Amino acid sequence: MPAPAIHIGPEPLAHLVEAVEDGGGRVVALAEAEAIVWAGSEADFPDELPERVRWVQLQSAGIEPWVERIRATPDGVQFTSAVGAYATQVAEHALALLLAGVRGIAGYARAKTWDRHDDPVLDGSTVAIVGAGGIGRELIRLLEPHDVKVLAVTRSGRDGTIPVDRLDEVWEAADHFVIAAPATDGTRHLVGADALARMKPHTWIVNIARGSLIDPDALVEALRAERIGGAALDVTEPEPLPDDHPLWDEPRALITPHVANPQATMDRDLAKRVRENVRRFAAGNALLAPVSRESGY
Repeated sequence: MPAPAIHIGPEPLAHLVEAVEDGGGRVVALAEAEAIVWAGSEADFPDELPERVRWVQLQSAGIEPWVERIRATPDGVQFTSAVGAYATQVAEHALALLLAGVRGIAGYARAKTWDRHDDPVLDGSTVAIVGAGGIGRELIRLLEPHDVKVLAVTRSGRDGTIPVDRLDEVWEAADHFVIAAPATDGTRHLVGADALARMKPHTWIVNIARGSLIDPDALVEALRAERIGGAALDVTEPEPLPDDHPLWDEPRALITPHVANPQATMDRDLAKRVRENVRRFAAGNALLAPVSRESGY
């Protein structure tokens, strides 16, 4: 069987060329391609694809800018995302944010005096992970030494997880939340005023998914009123967060500038995913992280 013809765009980056070739493919011009590895934005993607193209690999785990493009592409073209490829790094960052928030590290770092507080600990608490996909599963593994009870929430409630239609119960039951669900029309402002009102006064919310999952106005109000313990955000709405946004001045907010997945490890992990999917494509096997046109992720 001839090696599959793979186009890498918008530029033939060296680590992706190596990954394609290691996976058994050969790098070709777009006109010759039967598959595409795309490491650019949706805006730069070709308006028309060669008739032979049957698969497109995207570099991102979150693909909300691509949804309409994917739905408009002929059904014979399979898109795959990078869901799960970056799970370890993002889950590690989520745990760091959770520990920093719960243990009061952000407040101590800002303080200019020796002022001790009786901060809670993570051990023995209940942590809800909303969106128990690749990142969520990796975070569950990282939480194992901490003696926490994990409530894993998924859309379907598969494999013993809690279905999303029971979230009202979870808002009240958990001590802390990690938001790791995909950004869709159905998850926009999933954490809003009602959800925040149901949470415990010591609750910390960590968001490593997309900023749109949390209503920023409702969050600012809840933080100012001290209705929750705090929020640790690697993603925000809007993003980048404007310098004059009230969240920057909120002592109960801990913000990192969308750095949960560093570029150096992103290149490495994307290459690993490309290598494996090229192997699968060449063998006619199911690809990792296929995108559902219906759900948009």
